[in-house]
Amino acid sequence: MTKVAVIGARGRMGQTVCEAVEAAEDLELVARLDEGDAISKDTLNDAQVAVDFTVPSQTLNNVLALVELGVHVVVGTTGWDEERYARVRQAIADGQANVFIAPNFALSAVVAMEFAALAAPLFESVEVIELHHPNKVDAPSGTAATTASKIAKARSAAGVDPAPDATETDPHGTRGGTIDGVPVHAVRLRGLVAHEEILFGNAGETLTIRTDSFDRISFMPGVLMAVREVGKRPGLTVGLEQLISLR
Repeated sequence: MTKVAVIGARGRMGQTVCEAVEAAEDLELVARLDEGDAISKDTLNDAQVAVDFTVPSQTLNNVLALVELGVHVVVGTTGWDEERYARVRQAIADGQANVFIAPNFALSAVVAMEFAALAAPLFESVEVIELHHPNKVDAPSGTAATTASKIAKARSAAGVDPAPDATETDPHGTRGGTIDGVPVHAVRLRGLVAHEEILFGNAGETLTIRTDSFDRISFMPGVLMAVREVGKRPGLTVGLEQLISLR
């Protein structure tokens, strides 16, 4: 049995993770921590793996505290960048604990990102639209940012020209943001959970790749996969695609 702690246990995702861990025959939920709870040996109750679903402003501190205690960490909180990754790598350099970070744990989202990277060099135009519930605190989503980066990397490697765009004025920013040259648009709408559309276009044709998570339970197979694997993967692992093979 792997002993698991959940950080952010009172949040929507945290509650769902707790339920998933409790339902798994090979995992044991030993600690539920949330805002205001100290991360210590006593509060973690001998957990071997901690799952963090908190907020971007707190997640790095949580990870560093957990690593210092020798606990492996699975992170679903977004807001990560290269500077933060570097701090984690430095903290785990002694090899006592491993960290797994994923922008999205839904299998459909991971497949969509991989398909997008494959399609990216074949199309002249590309845009990314991410759609989430209005309680999400960051924009764009980590999934959209990762998708755009993967697309940009694939297009750069193939020598594809920048997508055409004759826009000269946009005082209200309606063209969205740009990540590595890829336009990204964020929608916040009541009734949504987590969704993404990746749009590709050539003269006379388009390709749409869409992923929809209608319930937070859709993330749980990926989360549990990471919980079971993080102890076997030294250092920092980024992306659920590292655990599944599509090519």
